[in-house]
Amino acid sequence: MPESHAPTLAVIGGGQLARMMAQPAIALGLPLRLLAEAEGVSAAQVVVDQLVGDYRDLPTLRRVTEGCPVVTFDHEHVPTEHLHALEADGVAVRPGPDALVHAQDKAVMRRRLAELDVPCPRNAVVADVDEVVAFGFPCVLKTTRGGYDGKGVWVVRAAADCAEAFAAADAAGVRVLAEELVDFRRELSALVARSPSGQAAAYPVVASTQLDGICHEVVAPAPDLSEELAGRAQEIALRLAGELGVTGILAVELFETTDGRILVNELAMRPHNTGHWTQDGAVTSQFENHLRAVMDLPLGSPAPRERWTVMVNILGGPDPEVGRLYDGYPHALARDPRLRVHLYGKQMRPGRKVGHVNAYGDDLEDCLERARHAAAWFRGDLGNESE
Repeated sequence: MPESHAPTLAVIGGGQLARMMAQPAIALGLPLRLLAEAEGVSAAQVVVDQLVGDYRDLPTLRRVTEGCPVVTFDHEHVPTEHLHALEADGVAVRPGPDALVHAQDKAVMRRRLAELDVPCPRNAVVADVDEVVAFGFPCVLKTTRGGYDGKGVWVVRAAADCAEAFAAADAAGVRVLAEELVDFRRELSALVARSPSGQAAAYPVVASTQLDGICHEVVAPAPDLSEELAGRAQEIALRLAGELGVTGILAVELFETTDGRILVNELAMRPHNTGHWTQDGAVTSQFENHLRAVMDLPLGSPAPRERWTVMVNILGGPDPEVGRLYDGYPHALARDPRLRVHLYGKQMRPGRKVGHVNAYGDDLEDCLERARHAAAWFRGDLGNESE
Protein backbone atom coordinates (compact mmCIF):
# COMPACT_ATOMS: atom_id res chain seq x y z
CA MET A 1 0.00 0.00 0.00
CA PRO A 2 1.26 3.55 -0.69
CA GLU A 3 2.50 5.36 2.39
CA SER A 4 0.04 7.86 3.89
CA HIS A 5 0.71 10.59 6.39
CA ALA A 6 -2.80 10.14 7.81
CA PRO A 7 -3.80 7.44 10.30
CA THR A 8 -5.74 4.47 8.93
CA LEU A 9 -9.35 4.12 10.05
CA ALA A 10 -10.69 0.57 10.42
CA VAL A 11 -14.32 0.08 9.36
CA ILE A 12 -16.22 -3.03 10.43
CA GLY A 13 -18.87 -4.14 7.94
CA GLY A 14 -18.95 -4.11 4.15
CA GLY A 15 -22.39 -2.68 3.42
CA GLN A 16 -23.41 0.47 1.60
CA LEU A 17 -22.78 2.71 4.60
CA ALA A 18 -19.10 1.78 4.60
CA ARG A 19 -19.08 2.17 0.80
CA MET A 20 -20.40 5.71 1.11
CA MET A 21 -17.73 6.57 3.68
CA ALA A 22 -15.09 5.90 1.04
CA GLN A 23 -15.68 8.99 -1.10
CA PRO A 24 -15.30 11.58 1.69
CA ALA A 25 -12.37 9.54 3.05
CA ILE A 26 -10.65 9.97 -0.33
CA ALA A 27 -11.25 13.72 -0.21
CA LEU A 28 -9.89 13.91 3.33
CA GLY A 29 -6.86 11.77 2.42
CA LEU A 30 -7.92 9.31 5.12
CA PRO A 31 -7.02 5.65 4.44
CA LEU A 32 -9.68 3.07 5.25
CA ARG A 33 -9.21 -0.59 6.12
CA LEU A 34 -12.32 -2.71 5.75
CA LEU A 35 -13.54 -5.87 7.44
CA ALA A 36 -15.96 -7.30 4.89
CA GLU A 37 -18.27 -10.21 5.57
CA ALA A 38 -17.71 -11.70 2.10
CA GLU A 39 -15.80 -11.16 -1.12
CA GLY A 40 -17.23 -8.47 -3.39
CA VAL A 41 -19.77 -6.97 -1.00
CA SER A 42 -20.76 -3.34 -1.46
CA ALA A 43 -17.88 -1.58 0.31
CA ALA A 44 -15.30 -4.19 -0.74
CA GLN A 45 -15.79 -3.01 -4.33
CA VAL A 46 -14.34 0.42 -3.50
CA VAL A 47 -12.02 0.00 -0.47
CA VAL A 48 -8.69 -1.52 -1.53
CA ASP A 49 -7.29 -2.34 1.93
CA GLN A 50 -9.63 -5.08 3.10
CA LEU A 51 -9.92 -8.32 5.03
CA VAL A 52 -12.75 -10.82 4.67
CA GLY A 53 -13.86 -12.32 7.94
CA ASP A 54 -16.41 -12.67 10.72
CA TYR A 55 -17.04 -9.57 12.87
CA ARG A 56 -18.03 -11.92 15.71
CA ASP A 57 -14.47 -13.34 15.85
CA LEU A 58 -12.14 -11.38 18.14
CA PRO A 59 -8.85 -12.48 16.47
CA THR A 60 -10.26 -11.27 13.15
CA LEU A 61 -11.19 -7.92 14.68
CA ARG A 62 -7.67 -7.63 16.09
CA ARG A 63 -6.16 -8.36 12.68
CA VAL A 64 -8.17 -5.69 10.91
CA THR A 65 -7.50 -3.05 13.58
CA GLU A 66 -3.76 -3.76 13.84
CA GLY A 67 -1.96 -0.47 13.31
CA CYS A 68 -5.24 1.47 13.19
CA PRO A 69 -5.69 3.98 16.01
CA VAL A 70 -9.48 4.16 15.50
CA VAL A 71 -12.23 1.72 14.52
CA THR A 72 -15.81 2.53 13.49
CA PHE A 73 -18.77 0.60 12.11
CA ASP A 74 -21.11 0.03 9.20
CA HIS A 75 -23.52 -1.77 11.58
CA GLU A 76 -24.11 -2.21 15.32
CA HIS A 77 -23.78 -5.98 15.64
CA VAL A 78 -20.19 -6.47 16.85
CA PRO A 79 -20.35 -8.21 20.27
CA THR A 80 -19.97 -5.73 23.12
CA GLU A 81 -17.32 -7.82 24.87
CA HIS A 82 -15.14 -7.75 21.73
CA LEU A 83 -15.34 -3.96 21.62
CA HIS A 84 -14.16 -3.78 25.23
CA ALA A 85 -11.27 -6.07 24.29
CA LEU A 86 -10.26 -3.77 21.43
CA GLU A 87 -10.36 -0.81 23.81
CA ALA A 88 -8.08 -2.73 26.20
CA ASP A 89 -5.71 -3.22 23.24
CA GLY A 90 -5.47 0.57 22.89
CA VAL A 91 -7.78 1.00 19.88
CA ALA A 92 -10.19 3.95 20.05
CA VAL A 93 -13.60 2.35 19.45
CA ARG A 94 -15.97 5.01 18.10
CA PRO A 95 -18.73 4.88 19.09
CA GLY A 96 -17.54 3.07 22.18
CA PRO A 97 -19.14 -0.10 23.56
CA ASP A 98 -20.81 1.70 26.47
CA ALA A 99 -22.57 3.96 23.97
CA LEU A 100 -23.16 1.42 21.22
CA VAL A 101 -24.98 -1.03 23.50
CA HIS A 102 -27.92 1.40 23.52
CA ALA A 103 -28.29 0.86 19.77
CA GLN A 104 -27.60 -2.89 20.04
CA ASP A 105 -30.06 -3.74 22.81
CA LYS A 106 -33.52 -2.17 22.79
CA ALA A 107 -34.19 -3.10 26.43
CA VAL A 108 -31.00 -1.36 27.55
CA MET A 109 -31.95 1.65 25.44
CA ARG A 110 -35.45 1.91 26.91
CA ARG A 111 -34.17 1.61 30.46
CA ARG A 112 -31.57 4.33 29.96
CA LEU A 113 -33.96 6.68 28.17
CA ALA A 114 -36.41 6.28 31.05
CA GLU A 115 -33.64 7.22 33.48
CA LEU A 116 -32.99 10.34 31.39
CA ASP A 117 -36.73 11.16 31.29
CA VAL A 118 -36.74 11.09 27.48
CA PRO A 119 -40.27 10.66 26.04
CA CYS A 120 -40.78 7.12 24.68
CA PRO A 121 -43.68 4.77 23.95
CA ARG A 122 -44.88 2.78 26.96
CA ASN A 123 -42.82 -0.42 27.04
CA ALA A 124 -41.86 -3.50 29.03
CA VAL A 125 -39.70 -6.60 28.63
CA VAL A 126 -42.07 -9.59 28.47
CA ALA A 127 -41.18 -13.20 29.22
CA ASP A 128 -44.25 -14.93 27.77
CA VAL A 129 -47.64 -14.44 26.17
CA ASP A 130 -49.35 -13.93 29.55
CA GLU A 131 -47.16 -10.90 30.16
CA VAL A 132 -48.06 -9.54 26.72
CA VAL A 133 -51.74 -9.98 27.59
CA ALA A 134 -51.12 -8.07 30.84
CA PHE A 135 -49.29 -5.34 28.88
CA GLY A 136 -52.32 -4.93 26.61
CA PHE A 137 -53.29 -5.21 22.94
CA PRO A 138 -52.71 -3.98 20.35
CA CYS A 139 -48.96 -3.61 20.81
CA VAL A 140 -45.64 -4.05 19.05
CA LEU A 141 -43.27 -6.90 19.93
CA LYS A 142 -39.57 -6.52 19.16
CA THR A 143 -36.58 -8.76 19.69
CA THR A 144 -34.21 -6.82 21.93
CA ARG A 145 -31.21 -7.49 19.67
CA GLY A 146 -30.58 -8.13 16.00
CA GLY A 147 -33.59 -6.52 14.33
CA TYR A 148 -33.34 -4.04 11.46
CA ASP A 149 -35.40 -2.82 8.49
CA GLY A 150 -38.61 -4.20 9.98
CA LYS A 151 -37.08 -7.59 10.85
CA GLY A 152 -37.61 -8.65 14.45
CA VAL A 153 -40.77 -6.50 14.75
CA TRP A 154 -44.38 -7.73 14.97
CA VAL A 155 -47.64 -5.86 15.44
CA VAL A 156 -49.85 -8.12 17.56
CA ARG A 157 -53.55 -7.74 18.36
CA ALA A 158 -54.26 -10.97 20.24
CA ALA A 159 -52.46 -13.69 22.17
CA ALA A 160 -52.47 -15.95 19.12
CA ASP A 161 -50.34 -13.42 17.22
CA CYS A 162 -47.39 -13.63 19.65
CA ALA A 163 -45.93 -17.07 18.90
CA GLU A 164 -43.68 -15.99 16.03
CA ALA A 165 -42.01 -13.24 18.07
CA PHE A 166 -41.20 -15.53 20.99
CA ALA A 167 -39.98 -18.30 18.69
CA ALA A 168 -37.64 -15.87 16.93
CA ALA A 169 -36.36 -14.53 20.26
CA ASP A 170 -35.77 -18.03 21.64
CA ALA A 171 -33.88 -19.05 18.50
CA ALA A 172 -31.64 -16.00 18.76
CA GLY A 173 -31.20 -16.21 22.53
CA VAL A 174 -32.61 -12.73 23.13
CA ARG A 175 -35.57 -11.22 24.98
CA VAL A 176 -38.82 -9.70 23.74
CA LEU A 177 -39.78 -6.07 24.27
CA ALA A 178 -43.42 -4.99 24.16
CA GLU A 179 -44.23 -1.40 23.18
CA GLU A 180 -47.49 0.44 22.81
CA LEU A 181 -48.80 0.81 19.26
CA VAL A 182 -48.38 4.56 18.90
CA ASP A 183 -51.04 6.60 17.12
CA PHE A 184 -48.59 8.73 15.14
CA ARG A 185 -49.00 11.33 12.44
CA ARG A 186 -45.64 10.58 10.83
CA GLU A 187 -42.09 9.45 11.56
CA LEU A 188 -39.28 11.96 12.01
CA SER A 189 -35.52 11.62 12.31
CA ALA A 190 -33.11 13.89 14.14
CA LEU A 191 -29.50 13.38 13.03
CA VAL A 192 -26.49 14.76 14.90
CA ALA A 193 -22.73 14.34 14.78
CA ARG A 194 -20.55 14.44 17.91
CA SER A 195 -16.77 14.31 18.29
CA PRO A 196 -14.77 12.98 21.29
CA SER A 197 -13.90 16.55 22.22
CA GLY A 198 -17.62 17.28 22.57
CA GLN A 199 -18.23 19.35 19.44
CA ALA A 200 -21.66 18.60 18.00
CA ALA A 201 -23.63 19.50 14.89
CA ALA A 202 -27.36 18.99 14.26
CA TYR A 203 -28.91 18.46 10.83
CA PRO A 204 -32.44 19.64 10.02
CA VAL A 205 -35.14 17.28 11.28
CA VAL A 206 -36.56 15.19 8.42
CA ALA A 207 -39.75 13.25 7.76
CA SER A 208 -39.52 9.63 6.65
CA THR A 209 -41.98 7.09 5.29
CA GLN A 210 -41.61 3.32 5.51
CA LEU A 211 -42.49 0.56 3.05
CA ASP A 212 -42.78 -2.92 4.58
CA GLY A 213 -40.67 -1.76 7.52
CA ILE A 214 -37.92 -0.32 5.28
CA CYS A 215 -37.18 3.39 4.96
CA HIS A 216 -38.62 4.36 1.59
CA GLU A 217 -38.62 8.14 1.35
CA VAL A 218 -37.15 11.09 3.25
CA VAL A 219 -38.05 14.77 2.97
CA ALA A 220 -35.60 17.33 4.34
CA PRO A 221 -36.60 19.36 6.22
CA ALA A 222 -39.82 17.80 7.51
CA PRO A 223 -42.68 19.79 5.93
CA ASP A 224 -44.98 21.77 8.24
CA LEU A 225 -42.98 20.91 11.34
CA SER A 226 -43.22 23.65 13.94
CA GLU A 227 -40.01 25.31 15.10
CA GLU A 228 -40.89 24.20 18.63
CA LEU A 229 -41.12 20.49 17.76
CA ALA A 230 -38.08 20.65 15.46
CA GLY A 231 -36.06 22.29 18.22
CA ARG A 232 -37.26 19.75 20.75
CA ALA A 233 -36.25 16.85 18.47
CA GLN A 234 -32.78 18.31 17.91
CA GLU A 235 -32.43 18.97 21.64
CA ILE A 236 -33.28 15.33 22.42
CA ALA A 237 -30.74 14.08 19.86
CA LEU A 238 -27.96 16.38 21.08
CA ARG A 239 -28.67 15.53 24.71
CA LEU A 240 -28.64 11.79 24.02
CA ALA A 241 -25.38 12.07 22.08
CA GLY A 242 -23.80 13.72 25.10
CA GLU A 243 -25.38 11.60 27.84
CA LEU A 244 -24.63 8.31 26.07
CA GLY A 245 -21.13 9.37 25.02
CA VAL A 246 -21.72 8.89 21.29
CA THR A 247 -18.87 9.55 18.89
CA GLY A 248 -19.84 9.88 15.23
CA ILE A 249 -23.34 10.08 13.80
CA LEU A 250 -26.39 9.47 15.99
CA ALA A 251 -29.79 9.08 14.33
CA VAL A 252 -32.78 9.39 16.63
CA GLU A 253 -35.91 8.02 14.98
CA LEU A 254 -39.06 9.63 16.37
CA PHE A 255 -42.83 9.43 16.24
CA GLU A 256 -44.73 12.70 15.87
CA THR A 257 -48.03 11.80 17.53
CA THR A 258 -51.45 12.97 16.46
CA ASP A 259 -51.71 15.01 19.67
CA GLY A 260 -48.51 16.97 18.97
CA ARG A 261 -45.87 15.09 20.99
CA ILE A 262 -42.64 13.44 19.89
CA LEU A 263 -41.54 10.03 21.17
CA VAL A 264 -38.21 8.29 20.63
CA ASN A 265 -38.64 5.10 18.59
CA GLU A 266 -35.12 3.84 17.75
CA LEU A 267 -31.45 4.89 17.95
CA ALA A 268 -28.70 4.24 15.40
CA MET A 269 -25.05 5.12 16.04
CA ARG A 270 -23.69 5.23 12.49
CA PRO A 271 -24.65 6.94 9.25
CA HIS A 272 -28.33 6.31 8.70
CA ASN A 273 -30.76 5.91 5.81
CA THR A 274 -32.62 9.04 6.91
CA GLY A 275 -29.39 11.00 6.45
CA HIS A 276 -28.63 9.96 2.86
CA TRP A 277 -30.16 13.23 1.64
CA THR A 278 -27.14 15.03 3.13
CA GLN A 279 -24.85 13.69 0.40
CA ASP A 280 -26.30 16.24 -2.02
CA GLY A 281 -28.50 18.46 0.12
CA ALA A 282 -26.20 19.54 2.97
CA VAL A 283 -22.92 21.45 3.10
CA THR A 284 -21.30 18.44 4.81
CA SER A 285 -22.70 14.94 4.35
CA GLN A 286 -23.39 12.62 7.27
CA PHE A 287 -20.62 10.35 5.95
CA GLU A 288 -17.99 13.07 6.00
CA ASN A 289 -19.08 14.29 9.42
CA HIS A 290 -19.00 10.74 10.75
CA LEU A 291 -15.37 10.43 9.60
CA ARG A 292 -14.50 13.84 10.97
CA ALA A 293 -16.11 13.00 14.29
CA VAL A 294 -14.50 9.60 14.85
CA MET A 295 -11.08 11.06 13.94
CA ASP A 296 -11.77 14.05 16.23
CA LEU A 297 -11.47 16.57 13.41
CA PRO A 298 -13.52 19.79 13.39
CA LEU A 299 -17.05 19.06 12.19
CA GLY A 300 -18.42 20.47 8.95
CA SER A 301 -21.56 22.54 8.58
CA PRO A 302 -24.84 20.55 8.59
CA ALA A 303 -26.71 23.42 6.91
CA PRO A 304 -28.90 22.57 3.89
CA ARG A 305 -27.74 23.71 0.44
CA GLU A 306 -31.28 23.92 -0.94
CA ARG A 307 -34.72 24.62 0.47
CA TRP A 308 -35.82 21.00 -0.08
CA THR A 309 -34.10 17.68 -0.66
CA VAL A 310 -36.00 14.44 -1.25
CA MET A 311 -34.35 11.02 -0.94
CA VAL A 312 -36.10 7.93 -2.31
CA ASN A 313 -34.62 4.46 -1.89
CA ILE A 314 -34.32 2.15 -4.87
CA LEU A 315 -35.70 -1.17 -3.63
CA GLY A 316 -35.45 -4.43 -5.52
CA GLY A 317 -38.69 -5.50 -7.18
CA PRO A 318 -40.31 -8.94 -7.34
CA ASP A 319 -38.54 -9.82 -10.61
CA PRO A 320 -34.71 -9.64 -10.35
CA GLU A 321 -34.44 -9.59 -14.14
CA VAL A 322 -36.41 -6.33 -14.32
CA GLY A 323 -34.79 -3.04 -13.43
CA ARG A 324 -31.13 -3.69 -14.28
CA LEU A 325 -29.72 -0.70 -12.51
CA TYR A 326 -27.10 0.62 -14.92
CA ASP A 327 -29.67 0.45 -17.72
CA GLY A 328 -31.68 3.09 -15.88
CA TYR A 329 -29.07 5.82 -16.30
CA PRO A 330 -29.82 7.03 -19.87
CA HIS A 331 -33.45 7.86 -19.14
CA ALA A 332 -33.10 9.06 -15.53
CA LEU A 333 -30.10 11.32 -16.10
CA ALA A 334 -31.36 12.72 -19.41
CA ARG A 335 -34.78 13.48 -17.94
CA ASP A 336 -33.33 15.20 -14.86
CA PRO A 337 -29.75 16.52 -15.17
CA ARG A 338 -29.84 17.70 -11.53
CA LEU A 339 -30.75 14.25 -10.22
CA ARG A 340 -28.14 12.56 -8.04
CA VAL A 341 -28.00 8.74 -8.14
CA HIS A 342 -26.18 6.54 -5.62
CA LEU A 343 -25.97 2.82 -6.39
CA TYR A 344 -24.54 0.27 -3.98
CA GLY A 345 -23.13 -2.41 -6.29
CA LYS A 346 -25.70 -4.96 -5.10
CA GLN A 347 -27.72 -7.57 -6.93
CA MET A 348 -31.45 -6.90 -7.14
CA ARG A 349 -33.58 -8.88 -4.66
CA PRO A 350 -37.18 -8.21 -3.62
CA GLY A 351 -37.24 -5.41 -1.04
CA ARG A 352 -33.46 -5.04 -0.92
CA LYS A 353 -31.98 -1.55 -0.76
CA VAL A 354 -29.79 -1.33 -3.86
CA GLY A 355 -29.42 2.43 -4.16
CA HIS A 356 -31.10 5.79 -3.67
CA VAL A 357 -31.75 9.01 -5.54
CA ASN A 358 -31.67 12.59 -4.29
CA ALA A 359 -33.56 15.47 -5.87
CA TYR A 360 -33.28 19.02 -4.56
CA GLY A 361 -34.71 22.44 -5.31
CA ASP A 362 -37.12 25.17 -4.23
CA ASP A 363 -40.37 23.34 -5.02
CA LEU A 364 -41.19 20.36 -2.80
CA GLU A 365 -43.77 18.79 -5.13
CA ASP A 366 -41.31 18.98 -8.02
CA CYS A 367 -38.58 17.34 -5.93
CA LEU A 368 -40.96 14.58 -4.86
CA GLU A 369 -42.05 13.87 -8.44
CA ARG A 370 -38.49 13.80 -9.77
CA ALA A 371 -37.14 11.52 -7.04
CA ARG A 372 -40.11 9.13 -7.14
CA HIS A 373 -40.01 8.86 -10.93
CA ALA A 374 -36.29 8.12 -10.98
CA ALA A 375 -36.48 5.49 -8.22
CA ALA A 376 -39.43 3.80 -9.96
CA TRP A 377 -37.54 3.81 -13.26
CA PHE A 378 -34.46 2.15 -11.76
CA ARG A 379 -36.68 -0.36 -9.98
CA GLY A 380 -38.27 -1.30 -13.31
CA ASP A 381 -41.79 -0.10 -12.51
CA LEU A 382 -41.99 2.33 -15.48
CA GLY A 383 -41.10 0.06 -18.38
CA ASN A 384 -37.33 0.62 -18.57
CA GLU A 385 -36.54 -3.06 -18.96
CA SER A 386 -34.57 -3.97 -22.07
CA GLU A 387 -36.47 -5.40 -25.03
